[in-house]
Amino acid sequence: MDVQGIDQLAERLASLVPPGLAQARQDLHANFKDILAQGLRRLDLVTREEFDVQSQVLARTRERLESLEKRVASLEAGATPSGQ
Repeated sequence: MDVQGIDQLAERLASLVPPGLAQARQDLHANFKDILAQGLRRLDLVTREEFDVQSQVLARTRERLESLEKRVASLEAGATPSGQ
């Protein structure tokens, strides 16, 4: 959830406060926003962009690993004495 999403959620929560308590509504909005932001930080989340980058790195790593496994298997097959 981005900053704008947190702000929107905090606003929705604050809107539940009766209109006669305008000052309390503003204070609650600020408090809700801070509490939501702190809670999300504790979850140790990553952005979608960071996730996509890491997914691409993992895919390339898997491809490289498969290529190296085939190469090792080929080298092992060539090094095996023909009598065995």
